[in-house]
Amino acid sequence: MTRLWNEPADFADEMVDGFVRANGRWVRKVHGGVSRSTQSAGAEVAVVIGGGSGHYPAFAGLVGPGLAHGAAMGNLFASPSAHQVESVVRASEQGKGVLLSYGNYAGDVLHFTEAQETVRKDGIDCRTVTVTDDIFSAKPNEREKRRGIAGDLTVFKAAGAAAASGYSIDDVERVAMLANARTRSMGVAFTGCTLPGADEPLFTVPEGRMAIGLGIHGEPGIDETDIPTADGLAELFATRLLDAAEIPEGVTVDGARVVPVLNGLGSVKSEELFVVFTRIADLLEERGITLVDPQVGEFCTSFDMAGVSLTLFWVDDELETLWNAPTDTPAFRSGSFDTSALEIVDRSDDDEADVAIPKASADSRRAAARIAAALDAARVTIDENADELGHIDSIAGDGDHGIGMQRGSRAAATEAAAVVEKGAGAQTLLSRAADAWSDRAGGTSGALWGVILRTIGDKFDDAEPVSAEAVSAGITAAKDAVMSYGKAAVGDKTMVDALVPFADTLAERVSSGEALADAWAAATLVAQEAAAKTADLMPGMGRARAHGEKALGVTDPGAISLAMIADTVGGILRGNERFSETEDV
Repeated sequence: MTRLWNEPADFADEMVDGFVRANGRWVRKVHGGVSRSTQSAGAEVAVVIGGGSGHYPAFAGLVGPGLAHGAAMGNLFASPSAHQVESVVRASEQGKGVLLSYGNYAGDVLHFTEAQETVRKDGIDCRTVTVTDDIFSAKPNEREKRRGIAGDLTVFKAAGAAAASGYSIDDVERVAMLANARTRSMGVAFTGCTLPGADEPLFTVPEGRMAIGLGIHGEPGIDETDIPTADGLAELFATRLLDAAEIPEGVTVDGARVVPVLNGLGSVKSEELFVVFTRIADLLEERGITLVDPQVGEFCTSFDMAGVSLTLFWVDDELETLWNAPTDTPAFRSGSFDTSALEIVDRSDDDEADVAIPKASADSRRAAARIAAALDAARVTIDENADELGHIDSIAGDGDHGIGMQRGSRAAATEAAAVVEKGAGAQTLLSRAADAWSDRAGGTSGALWGVILRTIGDKFDDAEPVSAEAVSAGITAAKDAVMSYGKAAVGDKTMVDALVPFADTLAERVSSGEALADAWAAATLVAQEAAAKTADLMPGMGRARAHGEKALGVTDPGAISLAMIADTVGGILRGNERFSETEDV
């Protein structure tokens, strides 16, 4: 378990502060993560990596000359928000474009893609290569759906070395894609991991058993077996990773050159890894493979998880040269990097200044106060149910939904209360609350709740009252935005299964002249019923998809939490006077 923490909600922030103070030679703190404290004298492509915290040395430990230029750092096991990624990109880019690279997780894809689109509008040539090395997360014919685990190191290193060598953005992108195509990984776990302040691990493995195909965010394994000997584990790795379906296209095994990366996930000792590696090396060499610069240690962890992963990076001449190129970062170094030409970056505070609150009418300020009360009530509801939401999520997911919703709802409620005190109107309050929720929660739920709040706010006006009609229009627009943004449809076992019937029922009732509180209550009942029925669905998206039938009989936590919040907001509406579609909220 994780033993050393102050306030669990502050763990990631305090970890970043300590990391930066201990590694100022390489990094400086910027809003949303870290960026290099030095830069090359001439312009070069910037490589920006990132993901959730809790995986050190991924991601911040890989920022430095010859590797990454910046790392966007989300909360524990949660992707950074689009706002955070954008901030790190702007702090790290050097005039020749930016390559984003990260594990292929739904929340990361949503946030990094939004940040990419934002900076492109300002003329920054920004590209993306997602890491998809985990062979157990999708079948060989669906490699584009696979997630990224410890193989991110090989992709980041190839791209970073290419950038440092003066490659163009086209060639840095090409090299990263090639490295990803030639990287395969698989992992096993003997115990789950426990987040700071949590009483229980995100998942458990029966005594004497081993989970196969685990995820680095606490997702349970795809399969389970008795714990083998060290040699037996090496043989399992070799059997799966050297299967014909997993050999990269165009590679002949006999005569191939491979960088093996044996990675400890948090609680397995280096000595144990060396025992396993002895047999791995034998098995690879018996197949006629030449080992190139083997790596044994911790490269992508999962807090205190007792687990191991093996990555095979099948190099060609160019990739081998880039792998062996000098690198100097807090956690990964190779060769001797010439730092004489590097320039120190201004270390002034990179956090953004507080944005002024636009003027608002008395009607809009009154509506904003009620919305703030609703967000605070939602915070209380999520606090009371966070453990249960996490438990639901842990059965076929990674168990962090409750924690993510807790962080997001707390941040949104705090920001809402603060801007109400400054006289904000309804539109401004929801915009600011959306950014706060997204930034603090991260992950898929953070992205989607940010979209929901921001889209609803777009239907309001700081100078006008908020009508029931505007509320209904905002919810309908949020439904459409979530489906467009997250690419989920009804039946995919996501929050959409509750959001769509809620929005449609609300629109129907309000348009018929029903008071908002009554229409909201009816829509909530429909959403609750729909959320309960997700237990009968097979997951069509997200990490739960890989667990198939394990998700049957279990409700979707995103749908459940949305129904909970709808019910809570309904209570706030019922506590106020009734409003028709023409009267303000």
